[in-house]
Amino acid sequence: MVIFFSILLGLLGLNAILLIFSVNRANSGISKNKNAVSKTPITKIYPIDLLPSNYKKAI
Repeated sequence: MVIFFSILLGLLGLNAILLIFSVNRANSGISKNKNAVSKTPITKIYPIDLLPSNYKKAI
């Protein structure tokens, strides 16, 4: 029983450590992306009419 709890606590501790590192990396990546996005110029996207008018609607 002691072996089970020691393995369980070890895995939970490892999971917590990996979670902390993952959250820290994600936060630093978000701040870098915000700076890159704000410097890029805004492009206008115009809609394209892809459906030709001579096709009939399928029933």
